[in-house]
Amino acid sequence: MQVAQQVVQLAAEGGIEGITDGIQPDWAVFGAIGTKARIIVGVVMAGAVLFLLGSAVVGAVHIRVGNQQHNTMETKKGQTMVASSLLGLFAVASMSTLFGIVYGFGI
Repeated sequence: MQVAQQVVQLAAEGGIEGITDGIQPDWAVFGAIGTKARIIVGVVMAGAVLFLLGSAVVGAVHIRVGNQQHNTMETKKGQTMVASSLLGLFAVASMSTLFGIVYGFGI
């Protein structure tokens, strides 16, 4: 009961900024680029994430249809699409970290 009260108290005191600040990329050494460039990079990354999520959904549909029709080729195609989409999502989500690491190796 005490934990629930603490959670309620923390939720009442904090705003949404505490949650949304955690999902924004840390630009690190690339913080010097302009605001417009950050917006463009963010829009491109968001578009890529939406495309990859859509691709994962299509892959799931292929798995479902392949299982219903007992078509192993369709199921395998769906599994490949889902796996590659999730791998791409991981790469896009960690793009700023990867660029920071590569930049750090270059120094």
